[in-house]
Amino acid sequence: MTAKALEGKVALVTGGSRGIGRAIAERLGRDGAVVAVGYARQEGAADEVVARIEERGGTAFALPAPLGRRGDAAALWAAFDERVSAHAPGGGVDVIVNNAGIGTSSDLASLTEDEFDEVFAVNVRAPFFIVKEGLGRLRDGGRVINISSGVVRMATPEIMAYAATKGALDNFTLALAKELGPRGITVNSVAPGVIDTDINASWLRDPEAAKWAAGISALGRIGQPEDVAGVVAFLASDDARWVTGRVVDVTGGSAL
Repeated sequence: MTAKALEGKVALVTGGSRGIGRAIAERLGRDGAVVAVGYARQEGAADEVVARIEERGGTAFALPAPLGRRGDAAALWAAFDERVSAHAPGGGVDVIVNNAGIGTSSDLASLTEDEFDEVFAVNVRAPFFIVKEGLGRLRDGGRVINISSGVVRMATPEIMAYAATKGALDNFTLALAKELGPRGITVNSVAPGVIDTDINASWLRDPEAAKWAAGISALGRIGQPEDVAGVVAFLASDDARWVTGRVVDVTGGSAL
C-alpha cells in the first residue's frame, strides 16, 4: 500500500468546522495527518468534521479555539496539549494552518474603531501569536500555511480593513519564512478568490451575483472549498519542500 503524504504528521487547522477550513481539515485527514479541528463556537460542526475524517479511516479531534482576545493563542495551545497525546503520542505539531478569520468588513465611511480592532485581532494578531506560542511545539521541517485572500492584489474599497488584514498576513508569511528557514520550516500564504461556502451563500444565491463571481474567473466558475484544500495539502506535503515565502493565488485566475 502506498504511504499517505502526511502519514505520521499532526496538523492544526483553525476555523476547521466550516467552509474552507472544513475542506482543508478533511483533506489533510485523508492524506494521513492527525488533525486538530479548531472551532470558535460550533462544537457540533467540529465534531461532524472529526466524524467525517474518522469514517474515512483518519484520526482527528475537535479543539476549542475562539480567537480575537488577548491570550487566545495560549489558550488554544493549552487545549491542544491536553488533547493531542490521546491521538498522537509525543505531542507536537507538523502543520499549522491559520484559516480562521473574519471574512469581511464595512466600507471606510461605516467602519468603526471597534470593528477595525476586531478584524485585525482575529485575522492578524491571532495567527501571529498562534505561531509564536506554537514554535516550541512545531517540529523542524514543519509547515505554516496562512489563508490569505485574492483581494490583496485588487482594489476593494468596500472591504478595505479586511483586505488590509490579508496584506499584513502576507507580509507576516514573508518575514516568517526567513525566520524559520534555518529549521527547514516552510511558510506560505494561500489566497482564495470567491469560494462557494456558507459565508458567501446568501449573496451567491442571487443569479446575477453568481454569474458575476463565475465571470471574473478565467476558468468561468465559482471556486469550491476543495479547490483551496488541494493546494494547502500540496504545501503541507514534502513535494512543496522547496516552496517558501510565497503567496499562492487560488482564485481561478480572477480579475486577470
